[in-house]
Amino acid sequence: MIESRLPRPLFVAADVHGHRSEFRGVLRDSGLVDGAGQWSGRDARLWLLGDYVDRGPDGIGVIDDIRRWTRQAAEAGGEVGALLGNHEVQLMAAHLFGTTPVPGWDEPGGFRGGWARFGGRDDDLRRLTGDHVSWIAARPAMTVLDDHLLIHSDTTSYLEFGDSVTAVNAAVSEALADRDVRGWALFARRMSDRGSFRDSETAAPGDAVSTMLRTYGAGRLVHGHSTLTKHFGMVPGEVREPLRYAAGRVLNIDGGVYEGGRILLTRLA
Repeated sequence: MIESRLPRPLFVAADVHGHRSEFRGVLRDSGLVDGAGQWSGRDARLWLLGDYVDRGPDGIGVIDDIRRWTRQAAEAGGEVGALLGNHEVQLMAAHLFGTTPVPGWDEPGGFRGGWARFGGRDDDLRRLTGDHVSWIAARPAMTVLDDHLLIHSDTTSYLEFGDSVTAVNAAVSEALADRDVRGWALFARRMSDRGSFRDSETAAPGDAVSTMLRTYGAGRLVHGHSTLTKHFGMVPGEVREPLRYAAGRVLNIDGGVYEGGRILLTRLA
């Protein structure tokens, strides 16, 4: 008799934005970490969809936790993965270019000024080390797991990077290694775009969601970036679960923790 193995649990979360204590609490309540903040999820998979820094009190601490859990989960037969978010891109730009004028960039103070106005925290920038920079630079932009396309931003701009998951991640890696300020301005805009899927409610063959799923080989799409509170009009205190939309093909898991909502740890499998 052939023994069938059930798929390992798959959890996703997004847009922690420096809310380290809240994030630990959510994972602890789900049994993925213990009271000391160490991985206890055994063979479970946890994927995080970007925006670990800015807006909240301890973005660097969030990154340090993720790096530690990645090692601990691997030792236990589990997996912790982390995608690149637009706020990691903005933090890197502020770190690399400071207040250098950026052609075509509307924000005064260069990347440093724009990063600060969009929630950048001086403490995150001050505590950023070479190891953190290397970790951010190694983040993929997307992955497909159990027929779910995981991305940070609700945008079709990923299509401008390539027509496969491998091609997109390679192009994003190249962009992170580039030191041309104009290239970074375009890169930051692409990663910060939003709202591409809101009109895809009929599942038409050529709509934005269908194009993304067909191109990258998945049946459903999961994203963060656009808060359920500000961008989807939910009352912060009433955010309890992710929002499925676009004829049920898209799941938004950004609960808007920095707007009074919550971090939505979501089990996909």
